[in-house]
Amino acid sequence: MGSDVFEIGLFKPEGNGNEAIMLPRTWDVDALLRSVAWLRHQNREGWNIYIRPKGEHNLSLVDDLTGEAVAEMKRAGFAPAVVVETSQANFQAWLKHPEKLSKEVGTAAARALARRFGGDPGAADWRHFGRLSGFTNKKPAYRDPATGLHPFVKLIEDDGGTYIEAHRFLSEVESGIDQAQRGKRQGEVRRGSESPHTPLGLRSIDSFRGDPRYGGDGTRIDLAYAVYAVSRGISEVEIAASIRSRDLSHKGGEPRQADYVERTIRKALENSRPHGRSR
Repeated sequence: MGSDVFEIGLFKPEGNGNEAIMLPRTWDVDALLRSVAWLRHQNREGWNIYIRPKGEHNLSLVDDLTGEAVAEMKRAGFAPAVVVETSQANFQAWLKHPEKLSKEVGTAAARALARRFGGDPGAADWRHFGRLSGFTNKKPAYRDPATGLHPFVKLIEDDGGTYIEAHRFLSEVESGIDQAQRGKRQGEVRRGSESPHTPLGLRSIDSFRGDPRYGGDGTRIDLAYAVYAVSRGISEVEIAASIRSRDLSHKGGEPRQADYVERTIRKALENSRPHGRSR
């Protein structure tokens, strides 16, 4: 992965009654290596072991991939720096960019990669945890009923290099962010008059706002519209502009508003994702 400092997450789904617990640690590489024995002990006690670089970084995690998806990444010029098998025939891939990405660009890049290669959109952001190889996956579904054991998370590849399509891909991602910002400005101009353009035959967000089922609840309306729009192929840029066509100042300043819009679209993407695979 090539990072100097990592955040390690020890996660137990039902560590305190029915409440999940995440136990964080921040270590450099030497401290992490010295802590392997302690991590093994915690893993035996039921904790799942996760890792991510600390702070803004030059990696993107693509989660919940098939073996064919990993092969397609390589054919397309997106060869991962690290590939980890988290359960049988289920993979996570870390792609290395040529430069450190901002939170905004990192999240947009992760989402674009998940869409392109069939990864989990719910895990697509700039700082998502991936499983650390060498420890067992403690998900109950993977426990062997005969032995009571869980499968190890395996390191499959560790090329460590930058993928060859990086510059072209990041240029596209940054262009998409620029379009989203222009859509936001256009939405602000249209606010109070009409909602953003909606393709013929599709419902606009105003039709959801006028639907009595939502009782005027703006948050429910935004999510319902986003789920509807995602399922009909409307771009994230257009969805964001539609959500922003109402006054979001009650959510806080611009960063909080942007985070709200981002989370709403992410929930919609998760809702539309086919069920069945689990990592």
